[in-house]
Amino acid sequence: MASPSRRLQTKPVITCFKSVLLIYTFIFWYAMFLTLIFLVELVAAIVGFVFRHEIKNSFKNNYEKILKQYNSTGDYRSDAVDKIQNKLHCCGVTDYRDWKDTNYYSEKGFPKSCCKLENCSPQRDADKVNNEGCFIKVMTIIESEMGVVAGISFGVACFQLIGIFLAYCLSRAITNNQYEIV
Repeated sequence: MASPSRRLQTKPVITCFKSVLLIYTFIFWYAMFLTLIFLVELVAAIVGFVFRHEIKNSFKNNYEKILKQYNSTGDYRSDAVDKIQNKLHCCGVTDYRDWKDTNYYSEKGFPKSCCKLENCSPQRDADKVNNEGCFIKVMTIIESEMGVVAGISFGVACFQLIGIFLAYCLSRAITNNQYEIV
């Protein structure tokens, strides 16, 4: 049997060996977690690209529904319509005539957010409102910004792949060298 002083000398080596194995496990699972996140992002990007026309149609249908339910009492959907129409200088979904099918128009006319000028009250005067619809403007903005979103996503994906690769390399190096430590 080894002497007590010999056992005390090997204890730090065993402790170090255990911590290396623990680090290897964490690094391996970190790499697996990064791989899982990368795959989820990849699937989301593919689904978004494949179903982009359905997303456009869904946006258009929901915007039409919100227009029909529009009221000026501060409903968050009505506020969203007002913000879009104010910022983009548009009116309705395809054009200002979309408002004519709504209850709000039959009661009060066009909303103030459709005005070409600030502080007007268009009521039913089509000359005072913006002619263009909001759907085309929103889709134009989304499509113009898609290149920026794709570029940022590609950059993030590259860093994730580098992180995955380095984590796997580190875990392999620890695995290959673990027997040399003892």
